[in-house]
Amino acid sequence: MSIAETEAEPQSMPPSWRLLLGYVRPHRWALLAGALLALTTGATGLLLPLVARGLIDDLAHDRSITGALLGMSGLVVANAAVGALGSYVLRRTAESVVLGARRALSSYLLRLRISAVDRTEPGDLMARVTSDTTLLREVTTDSLVGLGTGGLTLVATVVMMGLVDPVLLGVTLGVILLAGMVLGVIVPRINQASRKAQDAVGAMGASLERVLGALRTVKASGAEHREEEVVHAAAEESWRQSVRAARWTAAAGNTAGLAMQIAFITVLAVGGARVATGAINVGTLVAFLLYVFYLMSPIQQVVGAVTQYQTGAAALARIHEALRLPAEPPAGASPLPSPAAPPAALAFDDVRFRYADDLPYVHHGVSFAVPARGMTAFVGPSGAGKTTVFSLIERFYDPESGSITIDGRDIAEWDLSELRSAIGYVEQDAPVLSGSLRDNLLLGNPRAEDDDVRRVLVTTRLDALVERLPKGLDTLVGHRGTKLSGGERQRVAIARALLRRPRLLLLDEATSQLDAVNEAALRDTVAEVAQSTTVLVVAHRLSTVTTADRIVVMDAGRVSAIGTHRELVTADPLYAELAATQFLATAG
Repeated sequence: MSIAETEAEPQSMPPSWRLLLGYVRPHRWALLAGALLALTTGATGLLLPLVARGLIDDLAHDRSITGALLGMSGLVVANAAVGALGSYVLRRTAESVVLGARRALSSYLLRLRISAVDRTEPGDLMARVTSDTTLLREVTTDSLVGLGTGGLTLVATVVMMGLVDPVLLGVTLGVILLAGMVLGVIVPRINQASRKAQDAVGAMGASLERVLGALRTVKASGAEHREEEVVHAAAEESWRQSVRAARWTAAAGNTAGLAMQIAFITVLAVGGARVATGAINVGTLVAFLLYVFYLMSPIQQVVGAVTQYQTGAAALARIHEALRLPAEPPAGASPLPSPAAPPAALAFDDVRFRYADDLPYVHHGVSFAVPARGMTAFVGPSGAGKTTVFSLIERFYDPESGSITIDGRDIAEWDLSELRSAIGYVEQDAPVLSGSLRDNLLLGNPRAEDDDVRRVLVTTRLDALVERLPKGLDTLVGHRGTKLSGGERQRVAIARALLRRPRLLLLDEATSQLDAVNEAALRDTVAEVAQSTTVLVVAHRLSTVTTADRIVVMDAGRVSAIGTHRELVTADPLYAELAATQFLATAG
């Protein structure tokens, strides 16, 4: 199946509540347990006003209040204990929801197509994994559970208030209805501000990642102040939008609080009049006022749930956007080719390719064939499409038309893990990951034997480096291998590729940062490897590939000639020009 077939067409985004339920569903039973504990806490609280009314009646009739006091004390203790347990269960469940979201999102991001990564900012994607998923914690407890338990407690409280006195209930609901109309205007503004604030956080992360990724260049260019302004501008935009969201959130909370204060004053006035007329007694008024006080908690819980949901909805939308980026199909652990696996034959047939629909073609009908075993070099001016050949072989991208086959089988039919396990790839900038030297060497083959590692170290002339390092292979190489020289990073990348025992070895400018001695040694190593492996080399320095079995000359996205060094010097003008220029440069 083609990777391109896995790229879903743009679809309308599902409602935020449906996205939230998708993350919560695996933890529904723990969430239900926490919700039941929260409801139990609310139920014990609802009994307190009734016990208080009984206590007042006992006082009015000179009866003992010991039982009522013990009952109230028991309810208070039970309320606190059950509430603490429920809070712990809900918080733990919320953390589990965040963990699940982070695992799912990080796994998906690792499968993103290179074309999708090209169009996005890594810093923004990092913000979605970190800050956006963190908001799910509050959404789970404050919004989902808060709305459920707060809503049920609110309904139960209203029912109890209706049983105590329907007239006073009508007065209370009238005030709450007016507050609800005001909240209906405020809540959408919280969502808008929260989304803009999260977007600004992503932009800030992207700006910072951009600067830190090229800090040497920034410092050498004296551009710290200008880049600082860019990062600060993104931080200030996040601050402005967060303050705006906070303003509307505060307005929503204060609206609810004001409504309850107005309700309390109104109930006190109306209730006092009803007591004066004998319609209700003092105990009933006190019980109802206690319910009004108690009503404040579920109302604030519901309002808080709605406002928090607006913030979480913005985060959910950003997470879902990341999960809709084009990705490769899921793959298991990469199988490692057998040491006895034969070298691979490769062929390009009329391949046309461009990196995006709005960009010019990089390949205009590229065709060539590489037999199994031996070394094939790709040369030509910058922009000819040499490195793109390797990207297409690795299926980082798919050709727009034409076919690429390995052993006569179109690579689109290969399982992606199987395909890449047969390839060793050394990129042009030879990236080294943060960690130990051993971690980097074993990245492509974690099960490599110690003897294989030692053999590859000798082959790539890294053995002397390992002996000098304070902790040998366990020495940390720093962020992006900053503790190693450029040539050492290249040799590490080559050793990493060789440890995969590849059937097809791709070397993209693998010797560009090596000195003459190490370059000659590595050239001999590559020639030796080519006796049992198919080796493809992209080279700007023709001195590294003059002994290649065949040389593919590329120019402006086309193959202009194929032959040996001796043949091309006399038969192809472009190759002859490149050779003459480099020999003259060397002589000078």
